[in-house]
Amino acid sequence: MVTRLPRVVVAAPSTGQGKTTIATGLMAALRHGGREVSPHKVGPDYIDPGYHAVATGRPGRNLDPHLVGEDLVAPLLLHGARGADVAVIEGVMGLHDGRLGTGGSSSTAHVARLTRTPVILVLDVSRMSRTAAAVALGMRDFDPGVNVAGVILNRAGSPRNDAEITAALDDIGLPVLGAVPRDADLETPSRHLGLVTAAERDDVAGLVELLGERVAEHVDLDAVLALAADAPDLDVEPWDPQTVVTAPAGAGAAGERPVVAVAGGRAFTFRYPEVDELLTAAGCAVTPFDPLRDRALPPGTRAIYLGGGFPEVHADELAENTELLADLRAAVAAGVPTVAECAGLLYLARTLDDHPMAGALPVTAAMATRLTLRYPEAFAPTDTLLTRAGERVTGHEFHRTATDPVHGSVPAWQIDDAPTGFGGPSLHASYLHVHWAGHPRLAQRLADAAHAAPAASIASRAVAAESRAVDAEGAAGTVGPDDTPTDPVVRPLDHHGDAEVGPGLLDLAVNVYPGPRPTWLDAALAGSLEQVERYPDARAARTAVARRHGRDADEVLLCAGAAEAFTLLARLRPWRHPVVVHPQFTEPHAALLQAGHSVHTVLCRPEDNFALDPAEVPEQADLVVIGNPTNPTGVLHPREAIAALIRTGRVVVVDEAFMDVVPGETESLAEEPGGALVVVRSLTKHWSIPGVRAGYLLAAPSLVAELGALQPSWPVSTPALAAIEACSDDRAVAEGRRRADQLAGWRDELIHALSARGIRVLPSDASFVLAEVGAGRHAALRDVGVAVRRADTFPGLNDRWVRIAVRSPDVTRQLLAALDTLDHLSPQDGDTR
Repeated sequence: MVTRLPRVVVAAPSTGQGKTTIATGLMAALRHGGREVSPHKVGPDYIDPGYHAVATGRPGRNLDPHLVGEDLVAPLLLHGARGADVAVIEGVMGLHDGRLGTGGSSSTAHVARLTRTPVILVLDVSRMSRTAAAVALGMRDFDPGVNVAGVILNRAGSPRNDAEITAALDDIGLPVLGAVPRDADLETPSRHLGLVTAAERDDVAGLVELLGERVAEHVDLDAVLALAADAPDLDVEPWDPQTVVTAPAGAGAAGERPVVAVAGGRAFTFRYPEVDELLTAAGCAVTPFDPLRDRALPPGTRAIYLGGGFPEVHADELAENTELLADLRAAVAAGVPTVAECAGLLYLARTLDDHPMAGALPVTAAMATRLTLRYPEAFAPTDTLLTRAGERVTGHEFHRTATDPVHGSVPAWQIDDAPTGFGGPSLHASYLHVHWAGHPRLAQRLADAAHAAPAASIASRAVAAESRAVDAEGAAGTVGPDDTPTDPVVRPLDHHGDAEVGPGLLDLAVNVYPGPRPTWLDAALAGSLEQVERYPDARAARTAVARRHGRDADEVLLCAGAAEAFTLLARLRPWRHPVVVHPQFTEPHAALLQAGHSVHTVLCRPEDNFALDPAEVPEQADLVVIGNPTNPTGVLHPREAIAALIRTGRVVVVDEAFMDVVPGETESLAEEPGGALVVVRSLTKHWSIPGVRAGYLLAAPSLVAELGALQPSWPVSTPALAAIEACSDDRAVAEGRRRADQLAGWRDELIHALSARGIRVLPSDASFVLAEVGAGRHAALRDVGVAVRRADTFPGLNDRWVRIAVRSPDVTRQLLAALDTLDHLSPQDGDTR
């Protein structure tokens, strides 16, 4: 297979010349000019690729012959560049600097040769003139196999000096592609291990945008593209994770992809994207969580991957998140398959610089005076979760922390005849970073362990376990592997309120309006049965919806409930960084997983009443899904907050399934112009017709056309079309407002009564409220005949919370009586709220 890929390597004579600034700015400038840019980095570094991802909107990827082997470098380049117009590869250190003692192996020059890519040399000319040409000449001629094809002058000074350098470079046949002047605004802050990561910078998008503007202003982008176009075709097959790992038969269907929880956020930014791709190809659902914010592991977690990062910088915040630390400790103790690399090892330790960590490993960790930096080959001394005795891998270490030695433990690796790390049947933790594309059997073994693990949610396991382990005097007991929920949910994302109800139970779990349907709606449904001998005709219903929201008919897509809309959106595009804002209705998340995507989670915090902070959504997100008002929190997000999520190249989906219960439908975006905004509506709850499956979405005509092309013929039944049409006229709007006002009154009474009992209740604008009743109260209420919706299957919530449907005052009084009964039965338990 021969592949055409325009590409350049951005290199320098040494570290500190500004190649990261120029490479990142070049990526941003080319993207701004309409090109799809594939970003790459020579070597094992995780930090620069984070900036590359912001600049391009694609994952930053590494090319490292030591980590993956020479034969895999070009295939990995082509894999990362699928669908791209041009690839930009940032070098490492000096052009010819590689692994010591190997003649330049794994250097930028080595990768340039393996990928047959022309090199652009970045020269810091702040302290030189014609000597720059001598340096460039040496760089070009040192290795004839490396094509140094152009130069960019960095930190340029006066025009006269620039002209002197340019003339000297012209004399040796090297064109100057640009001269970027000195600019203090372009400096990136550093710390003990290099640059501050992109995820930790609040101003990263602005910085990268500025880099792109400066490079576009001072570099000849057409000349760069022409140079890139001269790169020869590559006659290798792109790397494909599907060919190196396998998934069990049936994996990939809804609910059959075990969740692998991967640490992310500001403290855990180091993970090669191929890790996620390999685990996904092996049939797993890769689900990120943020140890700084999330209070529990993701629902349904069956394996854990803790990558690298800077936990030492965030030790205070990590230590304060005691709920997640306890959940992680209990998960490891229970044998949940767990892999920890470097920062992950520190997070599992007892303490880090005297800050309490998870305590899953019998070590303490602290900052050290000596930097550890090595590119070793590691040997597996015994069988573990990831390894088999005698196997070897290549990896790298880069840390300035150390752990105290532990005698008698099983090591994860042996490096230079010294044991290191911790291994076992369900655990593998060490300082060594390994690129799994070069050693896919490691990904396969973690995935196999996840598939074999018990299909039960471990979210909030530690919270529940520690609650049960408190004795009558209030002294904390021991959390052990048997401290698991008594009623685990096999597929948490597929758990819905209707599963909570049963014979003899008072239904406060399902959010269907409790009153009778209007007579005109029943008449429309009954009348539709006279038309079922013909195929459904959606034109009248689509016109009615368009009139209802002041939209054109081509901005409306009718669906079999909101669930079909989420499935269509998940299948619309090969989303690279889809984000679901949680806690919220889990159907969009499940649909994305079913479509084979790796879903990224942004969690709203309980201390903020689960309000949305748009800044928490990563810039690289190309799909963002949020509920408004949100199920199960009832939070109504301001229109301005949701509008702040809109970006070029990003689709924002707003689930307004419960907007019709908001008096006046304030904050609705249903009547906003389409663009990249999609509003999803459902009629099932407010009109008591969940069995009919009636819904629609509103979007720009082009998006509606794309989504409609994914639907089968006649996707919405005739009764559903009749319901949609009837519920969109003026009579329905008036009745909907009456119902919304009635629910608002009932809801205020419910919130007041719960608050008076000392129960925390979130402000709600929906037909339900989220209440923190305490651990175990969901099951206890069920035991006394009341069904409420458990909340621990929603990402970001634990079993202390329940969702309670708003009902009439007489039904609310029955709920309150049940709560009073529970308080009377167990007063000695203390405050469990």
